[in-house]
Amino acid sequence: MKIKWIVIIALLAILVIVGGGSCAGKYNMLVTLNENVKTSWSQVENVMQRRADLIPNLVNAVKGYAAHEEEVLTEVTNARAKVGQASTVPDKIAANSELSSALSRLLVVAERYPDLKANQNFISLQDELAGTENRITVERMRYNDSVRQYNTYVRIFPNNIIASILGYSREDIYFKADEGSEKAPVVDFGKSE
Repeated sequence: MKIKWIVIIALLAILVIVGGGSCAGKYNMLVTLNENVKTSWSQVENVMQRRADLIPNLVNAVKGYAAHEEEVLTEVTNARAKVGQASTVPDKIAANSELSSALSRLLVVAERYPDLKANQNFISLQDELAGTENRITVERMRYNDSVRQYNTYVRIFPNNIIASILGYSREDIYFKADEGSEKAPVVDFGKSE
């Protein structure tokens, strides 16, 4: 009779140890994936800050050649300011989308000025901006992938139970294509008045 109780207690202890180890492993994975999401977002912000730092130089380079294009220059400046003022992730995504759109219009304006396009400073700034835009695209993709991995892990059984108990929930913020981005932009290389 005594051996029977020892065996039962031993089996219960093994179940508790295995179950606790499994929960600890799932908790550690939740923390790791959650931190990956935060790190990925920080990298997106880092690259977007690089773009924001390049913009004043680009605007100043264009200003000297295209002084009468004040509306576009103001639009870029205002969009950059909105990026700096955004505090939540959705606001930052929206502000950066607006900034990307304004920068596209600025570069279209620059196409109208052959002297500007030949200016080495402008060419360097434009190349840096293009490289930065590519980095932003890569970091957005990595961020979306981190969110996807985290959301998948949080939603599968039995992780969803453990995540719920520990207060982890889905991240619903992904980068998506801007509305209307399926249409190619219209570029007019005609001379301005």
